Amino acid sequence: MKKLSVESFTRVRRWVYRNARQIELAVWRREFENGSGEDILSALAQYQNADGGFGNALEPDCWNPASSPYTTLNAADKLLSAGPAAAEPAMTRGILNFLNSGAHRTENGWLFSIPGNDGYARAPWWNYDEAANETEHAGVTLGLSCFVFRRAEKNSELYKLAAGFVEKLLAKLNEPGDKGDMGLNGYRGLLETVNELKLNERFDVSRLSADIKNLIDAAIERDVSNWAGYSVRPSQFIDSPDSPYYKGNEEITGKELDYLIDTLPGDDVWGITWQWWENYEKYPKQFAVAENWWKSGIATGNLKFLKSFGRVE
Repeated sequence: MKKLSVESFTRVRRWVYRNARQIELAVWRREFENGSGEDILSALAQYQNADGGFGNALEPDCWNPASSPYTTLNAADKLLSAGPAAAEPAMTRGILNFLNSGAHRTENGWLFSIPGNDGYARAPWWNYDEAANETEHAGVTLGLSCFVFRRAEKNSELYKLAAGFVEKLLAKLNEPGDKGDMGLNGYRGLLETVNELKLNERFDVSRLSADIKNLIDAAIERDVSNWAGYSVRPSQFIDSPDSPYYKGNEEITGKELDYLIDTLPGDDVWGITWQWWENYEKYPKQFAVAENWWKSGIATGNLKFLKSFGRVE
C-alpha cells in the first residue's frame, strides 16, 4: 500500500506556511497541529460584512466584496469545522441575520450567483445567470438550511423558511434533470444533519439514503485518466472508511489515494483542475492569486483524505 512519506508531508507543510492566507493556515493548524478554533474564526471574521454575510474573496474564484449566499455557506462550513469557540455566537448571529434579510433569495431558496459578481474578478460560473441559478441554487439552499437547523431557534421564521425550502427540494430529488455541481453534496449534508439532529419526524428521509448512494455511485468518474481535468472524484463524497458511500467504492477510492501520492509534485503542491477560461484574459493577475489561494486549501483537503485512510507515514 502506497503511503505519503514524512518528507513529502513536511514539504507540503512548508509550502502551506509560505503561501497560505491566514484562513487556510488556521484550518491547516486545526487539522494537523491541534490548532485553535478561535484562530479559524478570527481569520474568518475578516471576510464578514456589516450585514452578517460573507464576501471579500473568501471564495477565491469570486472577488465580489459584497455578501453572497454561497460565500456565506463557505464561511458557515468553516465555522462549524472550528468546533466550540467563544467568538462563534456573534458570527452566527450575523449569518442568521443575513439569511433572514431576504437578500438574494427567491421563493425556492438562496441564489448561487448574484448580480454584483459581474463587476469583479471571477471565474465564469460566478457570472450572474438566472437560468444557472435554477439548477445550482439547490446545493447552496440545502447547505444553508442545514446551518439554520443547527443554529437557529426552531420556532423562528427563518427555521420555518428553511424547512419549506428543504421540503421542496426533497420532492424534486428523483425528478430527472441536472442537480448542479453542489446538489448531491447538499442532499448528502441534509441526510447527515437530519439524522444527527433527529429531525426524521419533520423530514421524510427514509428513501434519501439509498437514493443518494445510487446517485453518488453514478456521479463518480471511474476513468482515472480524466482526473487531471475537472471531474468528480470519490473524495468529493467519501472522507473516511466510515463513510456510508465507501462500500462498493473501495477500489476507486484506493485508486484516488494512490493517484494523489503519485501526482504530488516534487517542488510544489497539487494544482487546481479548472481555469477561468473567457474571464482569464480580463483578470490574469487575479487568477494567478486565486490559484495560489486554492492550492493551500486543496493541499489540506488532500492530506486529510490521505490521513483518514492511513496513507500518511
